[in-house]
Amino acid sequence: MEPSIVLAATPIGNDGDASPRLKQEIERADVVAAEDTRRFLTLAGRLGVEPSGRILSYYEHNEADRGPYLLELARSQRVLVVTDAGMPSVSDPGYRLVARARGAGVPVTVVPGPSAVLTALATSGLATDRFSFEGFAPRKGGERDRFLGALAGEPRTMVFFESPRRLPETLAAMVEAFGADREACVCRELTKTHEEVVRASLGELAGRFRADVLGEIAIVVAGADPLAADLGAAVEESLALEAAGLRLKDAAAHVAGRVGLRKKEVYEAAIARRG
Repeated sequence: MEPSIVLAATPIGNDGDASPRLKQEIERADVVAAEDTRRFLTLAGRLGVEPSGRILSYYEHNEADRGPYLLELARSQRVLVVTDAGMPSVSDPGYRLVARARGAGVPVTVVPGPSAVLTALATSGLATDRFSFEGFAPRKGGERDRFLGALAGEPRTMVFFESPRRLPETLAAMVEAFGADREACVCRELTKTHEEVVRASLGELAGRFRADVLGEIAIVVAGADPLAADLGAAVEESLALEAAGLRLKDAAAHVAGRVGLRKKEVYEAAIARRG
């Protein structure tokens, strides 16, 4: 088969979602770069396929060193890249390897398949015409609050991943950043036997999920209404003007007057975002 890098999606819970092409690539690849080699071999066994090539680990903490080696192998061999679940390079190792390969003229192809991001978005019942994937929120409280605060005015539907142990505190932080009335959806164990999808306001979800849960978690949050989006943009512009040397109060007054918002509202929101 042609030397190249092949990104292949693996099931996110239901082995029946594995595509015939995934099974074919596992059998034929010269090298398999797997996020967790033991999990990969277990999956291959469940799918009834036997890898014929070398199996190497390729995960977040060895990506910088292993990536160039895989790229060199792909000049003469077919290198299959898989993660524990879903599509490589989406909140998982892979995108740096693809960037290097594109720059070096090494062919890259994709075996499409399951995606937790799109599955959560589709099942949430929230708007799908425009959305953003935000990955995992930072673990530290201050960083997480700033991260979510910067998204308060985002008009698109947002998809997040989260650890089951951090779900309660993340939902509480989302209530603070987005408001208790913002519509959202918690998706747990998608495509698995005990799949759970709960759509409600963030306040209701925070009340329901007060303790740790089990399984893989995706959170889908509705985008801000137009007024909130305008306020978010005004805050960002005010802070940018402050960084350029203008007093924040003057910057907020200038921006508020231009976009038709109250200067006190913009100023106080900017103070909260900055702090």
